[in-house]
Amino acid sequence: MADSFFHDHYPAGMVGKVDPDKYSSIVDIFDSFIKKFSDKPVFSCMGQTISFDELNRLSANFASYLQNHTDLQPGDRIAVQLPNILQFPVVVWGAIRAGMVVVNTNPLYTDREMEHQFNDSGAKVLVVYAGMAAQALRVKPKTGIQKIIVTEIADLHSPFKRLLINSVVKYVKKMVPAYDRSAVVSLLSVLSEGGRKPLQPVAMKGDDLAVLQYTGGTTGVAKGAMLTHRNLVANMLQSKEFFQLALNEGKEIMIAPLPLYHIYAFLLHGMLIPYTGNHNVLIPNPRDLPSFIKEMAKYKFTSFTGLNTLFVALCNNEDFRKLDFSHLKMTVSGGMALTKAAADRWEEVTGCRINEGYGMTETSPVLSFNPPGHVQLGTIGIPAPSTEIAILDENGNALPDGEVGELCARGPQVMKGYWKRPEETAKTMTEDGFIRTGDIAIKQADGYLKIVDRKKDMIIVSGFNVYPNEVEEVLTAHPQVLEAAAIGVPDDATGEKILVFVVAKGDVTEADLIAHCRKNLTAYKVPKVFEFRPELPKTNVGKVLRRALKEEMQAS
Repeated sequence: MADSFFHDHYPAGMVGKVDPDKYSSIVDIFDSFIKKFSDKPVFSCMGQTISFDELNRLSANFASYLQNHTDLQPGDRIAVQLPNILQFPVVVWGAIRAGMVVVNTNPLYTDREMEHQFNDSGAKVLVVYAGMAAQALRVKPKTGIQKIIVTEIADLHSPFKRLLINSVVKYVKKMVPAYDRSAVVSLLSVLSEGGRKPLQPVAMKGDDLAVLQYTGGTTGVAKGAMLTHRNLVANMLQSKEFFQLALNEGKEIMIAPLPLYHIYAFLLHGMLIPYTGNHNVLIPNPRDLPSFIKEMAKYKFTSFTGLNTLFVALCNNEDFRKLDFSHLKMTVSGGMALTKAAADRWEEVTGCRINEGYGMTETSPVLSFNPPGHVQLGTIGIPAPSTEIAILDENGNALPDGEVGELCARGPQVMKGYWKRPEETAKTMTEDGFIRTGDIAIKQADGYLKIVDRKKDMIIVSGFNVYPNEVEEVLTAHPQVLEAAAIGVPDDATGEKILVFVVAKGDVTEADLIAHCRKNLTAYKVPKVFEFRPELPKTNVGKVLRRALKEEMQAS
């Protein structure tokens, strides 16, 4: 690998390196925060709160059940397919304390996606939300799943509220299709059974697998990134260096709308916020804006995590704009590019700047972040402590500051490899341990990094590179544009031309947008075709699916 760099000018209050071996495993981290914060609140959801002590007791019960009532052995895989409810941290921490490898699974998956992930990972037990139990039973015969554990949405609430909420969800909202209860085990019975015998501690090492985190499959079949205990310990400590510039130990309330099964929220809300003794408010369905905002209104929240599409949707909601933001001091963005229009609007509505970061499933996930108090809007911040960065050309040569190339990184948070896919690992990892991100970036002279676009999304017009992010950034700066997605489509004259899908706020014409683009973009970057849509296809975390738009155009 050619020359790389460590960022060596961190703001006051941060260190440039962390010790990934400070804890032997993430269970050691769990033990440390349980002991330190005991009776403080750690997770709330739909009006119910559990303390650190309760998280300890309930997760120990789940771990004990796995040890005493299943054939699972340390290192076996357990799939967890839950939304943001209190059961998620209980089950995940219980599985890890029993020495299992967690396979985070999207609750919105189709049968095909579930079947692939369960078979690829070799998962033997599945913990699933009741609304998906019928689907899970349908998939089970095609997989190695031996036992399905089912939980209803309010199972960890008080008995009266549990009955009330679960009944409304099942009978009024009709969100739980009928399923054969005799073919599954209820989580409540599991926790009760597990509580009869103590958890037997399992010795774990830093190189042991903790999580199999599947990528979105945008480059083909979904692959499991092998994240070790050491990877996650390192990334939590790296992230803490940034967060401590704004957040205090034991005094913060963070709103958690992004799914915990996604590595971004998994590390932040599942590990870092508990490690610092702080309180997460879990939002099960952020698409239900009225319920989401009503829940936020109950708390003097001090921090918030989101991504571009969520910031846009909230800021366009009248009830959200009426909330009390006087305690909000940190907003974190990741998962997709943050547009200037969305960042400016959020700051205007809430009075809080957005701290954008960058990472990927394969890096546990954080590679860089904008330090609180030192934000450069339009960048992804500076490299995390103990992280080496290289910007490479197509031949693997290091490029000087300001030159556009592929962002590559090396550090203790980089995955062990892809599960049972050594060929795919070799394509992504260099021999000396750098991971190729597939993103095109620039390193500024001050060490801040700027993503230009995805390598695979780049559009080539008459031999010139056009990055969709830039086009979308310009379009969303127009006062009548809510969202935009740019793709390349074949063109006889120029090879490719730019097609933009637009979600408008009000009256705006194609001619208006072309005129706006011509003021802000070089001629070859100006879109040739506009298509107005009521909405854009998105992933479960709200990231716009350019790939789906491309496939749609190819099929038409």
